[in-house]
Amino acid sequence: MSDKRDYYEVLGVERSASADEIKKAFRKLAFKFHPDRNKEEGAEEKFKEISEAYAILSDD
Repeated sequence: MSDKRDYYEVLGVERSASADEIKKAFRKLAFKFHPDRNKEEGAEEKFKEISEAYAILSDD
């Protein structure tokens, strides 16, 4: 799944974003694309991408 992507771009935050800003962006996007809430094609894959980005960036 991780093929050289910009995790900050995935979450829509600046590289200088604080941990709190990253968390807020993740929650907003996770709510929007969660498979239980969004049945559109590609939503589950987007949710996985968002989750991966947050997991990586929250470990900084």
